[in-house]
Amino acid sequence: MFSVYFAQGTYLTLMDSAETMTVFIVDDDAGMCAAIEELLASAGLRSQSFESPQAFLSSKSANGPSCLVLDVSLRGTTGLEFQHQLAESGIQIPIIFITGHGDIPMSVRAMKAGAIEFLVKPFRDSDLLDAVHQALDRDSQSRKQEGEIADLQKRFSSLSGREREVMAFVTSGMLNKQIASNLGTSEITVKIQRGKMMRKMQAKSVPDLVKMSERLKRSPEK
Repeated sequence: MFSVYFAQGTYLTLMDSAETMTVFIVDDDAGMCAAIEELLASAGLRSQSFESPQAFLSSKSANGPSCLVLDVSLRGTTGLEFQHQLAESGIQIPIIFITGHGDIPMSVRAMKAGAIEFLVKPFRDSDLLDAVHQALDRDSQSRKQEGEIADLQKRFSSLSGREREVMAFVTSGMLNKQIASNLGTSEITVKIQRGKMMRKMQAKSVPDLVKMSERLKRSPEK
């Protein structure tokens, strides 16, 4: 089923990242699972197969970047329904659909719901590896951004109420004198509070602090 062709650059990149990455496979066809596992192993990738969505959900989630190779036709459900279930449960994992009888409406529905790729069997192993590489890279970037946001939220939560007020005024462009007037305190007090706030936020400059503030505003928890 699979050839030994690898897209240019993909093999080495996956080999370098394989130590912390996992590709999950959900397919009730044991032969297909074995073939995909063999292909991924030849590219230096770790994988784990499940015969049903329930078995996948019962497993431990990956600590590192991961993606899901999901068959459209499953016993008792469909891959598209499982995709929706994952989204409703807040489980965010890049999905690559595989199917033996896909159609355009089905693929459009999957892609609109966030799927990375929709591959019709028999597909080239290079196409699957490229899709896996893209999915793992997306998940890696997403995890990195989530970690950065969590760190920013932790820094922000360490601020006192007054320091948060000072931060809001600073990011709005006010000078220490103007902030002091708004807070009914002295300029020297504002300067001290501003210094503490900047150190806690680990901001090197006001523009740096403004960027942090904008990222916090866009994050789920402010």
